Amino acid sequence: MSDEQARDGSGERLNDDELGERLAKFAGRPAAVAGAGKDPVNAPMIRHWCEALGDTHPAYTGPDAIAPPTMLQVWTMGGLSGHPGRTGAYEELLGLLDAAGCTAVVATDCAQEYARPLRPGDEVTFDTVIEEVSGRKTTRLGTGYFITTRTEVRVAGEPAGVHRFRILKYAPAQHRPREPRSRREPEPPESLRPRPVVNRDNAGFWRGVAEHRLLIQRCTACGTLRHPWLPGCNACGGLGWDTVEASGEGTVYSYVVVHHPPAPGFDPPYAVALVELAEGVRMVGDVTGVPYDEVRIGLPVRAGFRRVDEELTLPVFQAGSAVTEAER
Repeated sequence: MSDEQARDGSGERLNDDELGERLAKFAGRPAAVAGAGKDPVNAPMIRHWCEALGDTHPAYTGPDAIAPPTMLQVWTMGGLSGHPGRTGAYEELLGLLDAAGCTAVVATDCAQEYARPLRPGDEVTFDTVIEEVSGRKTTRLGTGYFITTRTEVRVAGEPAGVHRFRILKYAPAQHRPREPRSRREPEPPESLRPRPVVNRDNAGFWRGVAEHRLLIQRCTACGTLRHPWLPGCNACGGLGWDTVEASGEGTVYSYVVVHHPPAPGFDPPYAVALVELAEGVRMVGDVTGVPYDEVRIGLPVRAGFRRVDEELTLPVFQAGSAVTEAER
């Protein structure tokens, strides 16, 4: 990886081809064996999850409650105290990439399959295999390798689901140093911001944004509003929908301040919020108008639109008394 090279077990340097061959041999090796969830499936964790996502489906409460299927990974996570059952092979793989300069990591995507519902009191066990290690890839973040793992989750020996998880282990791209700046006077990004994924399900939302309109999907069968846009209603399953234009008024429901890692088109630190609109749906966007360290839960905001570059306009949420001209 440029002048950064891994070493094999004897300390000898590996070139890129040799490193690739070594990494490919990890496919099929176990990453965790006979792992056990640190806690049984439990109602408090289900409640926290549903409250964070605003999911009020009745199946997740009451005496016959089940866990939301997408919580499958939750019950296998090791937390700050470590990962139960992790093998030496997985640690060796990560160490080899660290030695090659791939010291940064970012989760990229996951896919899940469900065999049975999980219920409070279920004791989860799991086995994980390293399914694939990609060839060397160059991304905006840097150059590295994608690692895909496949976790089979069981309860009392019976299959409960499968969780595939992919990370990018990479050497961060080098960026030129910047001059110090005031947190109230951010510099413009040096590179184009990554493009949002636009597909047939959400294209209408992005057309609205281009017209400086914040459109919310509405089910024509039951009237439920939803965001993000989906092909069907998550309340009644109806496929028909129209849109309503949001007023733009909202409050910060939750937020995060991003400090690291740096990425093209972004200028950390900055605040990203989950905003609850007056119409009841929640939407993610940058918070502007106040310094990043003054954003708080409950802060009133109003939607605006920022032209990031010649091709891209994004919704943002302005705190304060008015939306600036640049964000109209």
